[in-house]
Amino acid sequence: MQINRIDSARAAMIVAASRDISRAEFVGLVAALMAVDALAIDIMLPALPNIGDALLVANANDRSLILTAFLLGFGLPQLVFGPLTDRFGRRTPILIGLAIYAFTALSAPLAPSFAVLLGLRFVQGVAAASVRVGLLSAIRDRYSGAAMADIMSLVLAIFLLVPIFMPGIGQVILLVGSWHLVFVAMGLTAAVITFWTLVRLPETLDVDRRRALDFRRVAEGFAMVFTNRIAFWYGLSGTFLFVGIYGFFVNTSQPIYVGVYDLGALFPLAFGGTAIVAAIASSLAPLIVDRRGIHRAAHGAAIISTATCALWLALSVAGFMPFWLFIAMVAIFAVFVVILMSTTTSLAMQPLGDVAGTASAVFGAMQTVGGAVLGYFVAQAFNGTVVPTVGGLLIFDLCVLMCFLIAEKGRLLQAPVSIPAVV
Repeated sequence: MQINRIDSARAAMIVAASRDISRAEFVGLVAALMAVDALAIDIMLPALPNIGDALLVANANDRSLILTAFLLGFGLPQLVFGPLTDRFGRRTPILIGLAIYAFTALSAPLAPSFAVLLGLRFVQGVAAASVRVGLLSAIRDRYSGAAMADIMSLVLAIFLLVPIFMPGIGQVILLVGSWHLVFVAMGLTAAVITFWTLVRLPETLDVDRRRALDFRRVAEGFAMVFTNRIAFWYGLSGTFLFVGIYGFFVNTSQPIYVGVYDLGALFPLAFGGTAIVAAIASSLAPLIVDRRGIHRAAHGAAIISTATCALWLALSVAGFMPFWLFIAMVAIFAVFVVILMSTTTSLAMQPLGDVAGTASAVFGAMQTVGGAVLGYFVAQAFNGTVVPTVGGLLIFDLCVLMCFLIAEKGRLLQAPVSIPAVV
């Protein structure tokens, strides 16, 4: 019996050692896990017209429901997965979510109707929600504050490579086959990431830090998130950042580039070019945070982004928005969105390390559902010009600034004297 216990202990030590992941590999793996969400969106963009035609979608604007269904599934279920990851750890929910994600992707080509396809996309979004909560919690387990902002910036730099390649890959798939193959490629990619995660991702939440799964403890965790002014308002600001991402980059980029500027098959190149700029900005973001501080970096990015959108809207209303200027404004906007995504996420999570799973769930649900719903209305407002979309970006940038003002009690561009933190 004693020998069996010793052998079991040795086996556990060997497994743990095999998952002694380096910082570089951890960043790469987390970026791949984040890319699962982007993959479900970006590779689909060129296929939306084909799917709409094949499944008899009458209203062209309703094609975006393929994206919205995924995002709605991705949103609210995070509230369930948050307490689960605080109780059972990060690794298991991530692996289960990846398996269901791959299964639904491979099942989508068999969908007999548009409604069934939307249902599968919703379930796929639920699976992706489990992955998202687990991975963001794992990052917070290992890093916090400016260090987390640095990690998030590096992750986003790699993650943003997905929009560069995925629409183009989707376009190539459509040249050689039907839209069904897009889902097959999605499922096979998820399977590869699942294997990498199974072999290399360690459990980042120690057993002695896990929270009991009872009503009082769960309610206490949610109360900690909602009553922390700084964390809550920085987390809410991410909702309005996601509206910009979903409202333009997801829902209206294709009709604007193709319908307004007549790019046709060159759409993936324009989309990917913007992602290259954003990826470069993300790789440089740690330098900005280190030199200016995380608060000044976030506040300054929000102020400059708002001013950029105001100029963008004025020129659009005046009728002066040639393609070269439009793509330049998109690139500038993308740069500051990337900086804001990494800094606001870190500022929101910093005081809530002891309930990182619950915190990531609350913020993820707010950001995804709010961003998806408001982004859908931005898409519905599209009228053949860029004015409604750019106007929406300006409104939501102003909302981000308002959240910052409330979080910091009216003080911008200044680091607080102290930040209450739960370690």
